[in-house]
Amino acid sequence: MTIHESSDLLKKVERYEAAVKELEAAHEAVREVLIEPILFARWQQLGAQLGFAAVDPARQRDEPNRDLQQLNQQISAMSESWAH
Repeated sequence: MTIHESSDLLKKVERYEAAVKELEAAHEAVREVLIEPILFARWQQLGAQLGFAAVDPARQRDEPNRDLQQLNQQISAMSESWAH
């Protein structure tokens, strides 16, 4: 291997390493953008399976006690069923 070939190989390795770092940075940027909506969607899915529904924060301001009232009704119903 000549000095010229070694120099070319070193440059290729450096470009490869830079490309890998750039790819990792891009992956992390995309991950940060997607992770919150994906987790929220999964949370909604699990909640729906358990009988709960996510509330739109804009609508929640209009009806702040609706969810609390619904939860109290569910707790009362569970307490009554456990008492029997």
